[in-house]
Amino acid sequence: MRLSGLRRRFGALRLLLALPLLFAAAAWAHEFTLEALVSAFFKVEGREAHLVVRVPLYLFKAVRFPVRGVEVDVEHSGDAMDRALAALQAAVVVTENGRRLQASTASGRLTLPSDRSFDVYGRAAAHVAAPVEPDTRIVVDQGYVDAHLVYPIESADARFALATSTGQEIGTKLAIRFLGPHGEDRAVLVKSGTGPVELNPGVWTAARGFVGLGIAHIWTGLDHLLFLLCLVAPLRGVRPLLAIITGFTVAHSFTLIGSAFGLAPQGAWFPPFVEMMIALSIVYMAVENVIGVSVTRRALLAIGFGLVHGFGFSQGLQEQLQFAGSHLVTALFAFNFGIEIGQLVVLAVMLPVLAVVLRYVLPGRVGSIILSLLIGHVAWHWMVDRWDDLNKVRWPSIGVAELAFVSLWSIGLIVAALAVRTLLSKLRLEPVVAPRARH
Repeated sequence: MRLSGLRRRFGALRLLLALPLLFAAAAWAHEFTLEALVSAFFKVEGREAHLVVRVPLYLFKAVRFPVRGVEVDVEHSGDAMDRALAALQAAVVVTENGRRLQASTASGRLTLPSDRSFDVYGRAAAHVAAPVEPDTRIVVDQGYVDAHLVYPIESADARFALATSTGQEIGTKLAIRFLGPHGEDRAVLVKSGTGPVELNPGVWTAARGFVGLGIAHIWTGLDHLLFLLCLVAPLRGVRPLLAIITGFTVAHSFTLIGSAFGLAPQGAWFPPFVEMMIALSIVYMAVENVIGVSVTRRALLAIGFGLVHGFGFSQGLQEQLQFAGSHLVTALFAFNFGIEIGQLVVLAVMLPVLAVVLRYVLPGRVGSIILSLLIGHVAWHWMVDRWDDLNKVRWPSIGVAELAFVSLWSIGLIVAALAVRTLLSKLRLEPVVAPRARH
């Protein structure tokens, strides 16, 4: 072998050996951010929309309320309240069918941090309308600004959206309760600075948004990407590749859909358990890539581990289902469709790059083994860290409900395996056995 060729391969090997450090840095780097929560109601009633909102006083940085010592001068805060209401209308943008609405009336008051009137809309609106009691004492930055904004609208059945830039620098979230004209009652969480969020989206808007969420979820999930890489790294030929990807897709779709309808175990233990099992699946695949791969066994393992990854996908979906409005089923299938699109795009990029690396940089099984060892090294650290997190939560007691869940998902695993086997038989995609490592 020529010296120049050795140098090229040695340089590529050094680059590959540096990957665990890069992956570890991405996995372990956490940035502390302070968050604030803004509570609100948005009620559509007749030809008006009412926004009743409670904002922590310390978020009004540009509005200086008069103070006396360490307390807000409530009696002389009228001008400051007008400026606060103006700032609020500038920071919270409400649209009707894409048209920005302007408030016809705006009222507000200062409130003690101990007040609990924002549990229901009626009490919150009545509280804002009531005057502040003369003896109210609020420590600087410790109270709330409660406001009621009224927007004239053209139709109660229009599409309403809301965006906020309030407290964007500290990651403020707006927890808003949407009360529609036909009895709709839905909670939506809007993050500051992320653009408009539809409060009552149409079916096509929900579908389009969740397809994008599914694509983004698979592209930003490093553990899922590494699992895919380990899954396909030793495979040669189209038939085994299709067999294994089909099994993985059917399995994770099965648990994703089931979890969205509440057919998954509940409790604080389950999310860290799923995350730990995902890391374990990567470690196992990496080890199997080193010792030798039976594609028949791998197709079955792809189904089993696919069920686990489906639970992981569902955890990423739970926070986003609030944006589906009344189109839960549409959003669910759109999210799954987006995951499949993202997965196909990843494979379309990954497979040619992998083929080039394993042919010209690290040819033969040596390249597959080195790559698997690197991925397994990263996944091992994830698994250990996630095991520690899992040990910090309380495990559930085993009862009838838990046994029912186990039985249900066991039946699901069998059904998924039979479905994949039937599909492969119909398409004549019977898996072949890949070469094992020589001893």
